[in-house]
Amino acid sequence: MKQTMQKIALAPELMPKHLGIIMDGNGRWAKKRGLPRSVGHSAGAAVFKKITRYCSKIGIRFLTVYAFSTENWTRPPEEVGALMVLFKQYLEESLRDFRNDDIKVNFIGDTSKFPPNLQKLIAETAEVCKGRRGMVLNIAMNYGGRAEIVRAAKSLAAKAAAGSIRIPDITEKTLSAELYTSGQPDVDLIIRPSGEERLSNFLLWQSAYAEFISMDVLWPDFTPADLNKALMEFAHRSRRFGGI
Repeated sequence: MKQTMQKIALAPELMPKHLGIIMDGNGRWAKKRGLPRSVGHSAGAAVFKKITRYCSKIGIRFLTVYAFSTENWTRPPEEVGALMVLFKQYLEESLRDFRNDDIKVNFIGDTSKFPPNLQKLIAETAEVCKGRRGMVLNIAMNYGGRAEIVRAAKSLAAKAAAGSIRIPDITEKTLSAELYTSGQPDVDLIIRPSGEERLSNFLLWQSAYAEFISMDVLWPDFTPADLNKALMEFAHRSRRFGGI
């Protein structure tokens, strides 16, 4: 409760409207304990639920989490298979456990590549959440920032070819409208647990002026207190957006 009150006490303009989290370190967490990587992913999924609810309570309006990248398919088949099982379990639990949470779940990425049963759960989850007005949770699954930009460019090219838009009218605004996050503010802060200091193809367009904080804690050990620490650092940064 104390941690929650500390964050709520921050002035609204000091809180990020859109927070991105690269949930990193599940495999290393498991390896340190001599456990299969799948155990690390399960532990990370539990932390994800806790942090999602915490973000909603403290007033974050948009939260985007990196769950599975377009590059993650290159991991060992047994690990990818375990992740598919975990995603299915998470979505089933979300439909049950998050029923009373005012959180709108939105999936970004090419979900058509997932197994049919998982696609069905993704569609059902999005449908159940459609009327909610609370925090928007974007779950990036089979997502890549470059692929998202290419997808947006192709959409604009098709519209230009069809005559519904003129090439001179293609701007940053029109391209932003073709992204998965259309209608949402650009990300203000990206947090990456695990100590790594790179975006890894996450929200490349939307993060043009995002603050970045790397934290030396593996995702399964990440707590609301760690989030509080990052938010406090964000609140003390001077964001000039290219100005003076």
